Amino acid sequence: MPVDDSRDLALSAPDSPSSSPSAPAESARSRGRVRAFLDLVAIEHSVFALPFAFLSALTAMQVSGGRVRWVDLLLITVAMVGARTFAMAANRILDRQIDARNPRTAGRELVTGAVSVRTAWTGAAVALVVFLAAAALLNPLCLVLAPLAVVPLVVYPYGKRFTNWPHAILAIAQAVGPVGAWLAVTGTLDGSWPAWLLGAAVGLWIGGFDLIYACQDSEIDKEIGVHSVPARYGRRFALHASTVAHVVTFGLFVWFGALVGFGWLWWVGLALTAVAFAYQHLVVTPTDLSKVNRAFFTANGFVGIALFVFALLDLVIRLDLRP
Repeated sequence: MPVDDSRDLALSAPDSPSSSPSAPAESARSRGRVRAFLDLVAIEHSVFALPFAFLSALTAMQVSGGRVRWVDLLLITVAMVGARTFAMAANRILDRQIDARNPRTAGRELVTGAVSVRTAWTGAAVALVVFLAAAALLNPLCLVLAPLAVVPLVVYPYGKRFTNWPHAILAIAQAVGPVGAWLAVTGTLDGSWPAWLLGAAVGLWIGGFDLIYACQDSEIDKEIGVHSVPARYGRRFALHASTVAHVVTFGLFVWFGALVGFGWLWWVGLALTAVAFAYQHLVVTPTDLSKVNRAFFTANGFVGIALFVFALLDLVIRLDLRP
């Protein structure tokens, strides 16, 4: 249940000099709240989408002059982490009652009270301001489009309440990253077709493995009225849909690489990606979901890092991207 914030006030009430917490104790409590909030939003999972924002930005830099613009990369990083933190915090806040009814998610911080709702809203608001500020510092187009990028981030938590395909909303939200990174570098929609291809690939990739992840909750979702593809159509259908999404994802990665002129290093990275895709679809079956986390975190984290590393090597060595 949510933390009763009045308890903190009671602890700090000046009934006696000894009742006031020491500065080190207060500092430790503050650090603990920050750590709990970072756990709430799973900050380490930024590894999934951030490499593709970098890939899009660096490709745009190569196309538009061949030099790395480090300040732009820093601002893109801040914007991406800010947007994702806001999205995760909002998702956890809006889903806290659903999470409390699901044994798999009943240990989340807002359910147990490790993070109060007020703290979560504060963190979400700060993250949103950080995102908008980074967009403003990048260029006017990013600032104008930033509110549009926020829309699917807010709609997604509600999606499971009105559609069996909330995974599609998540896909749209994730597709924004590579497109936004390209626009951050170029400041124009002209010539941004490669970014839209990459964005579609990333959206389908993440939407596809969200279908796999949702299979864990298919039975409880049906009981409590949460909508999802596995809950409505069954795990087998969801896993087949995920396979189709990832086949199309792979095709879009091929198209993107050919369109921007990547060389053999990109194709090596793409071959490793194909292996990772195949692995996650082999280890998860409708009757055995024990390896979902391995597929979700290990395989998909590998996809983002592998593709980015090989693309970066290609940009530096063959296409002469310079620091």
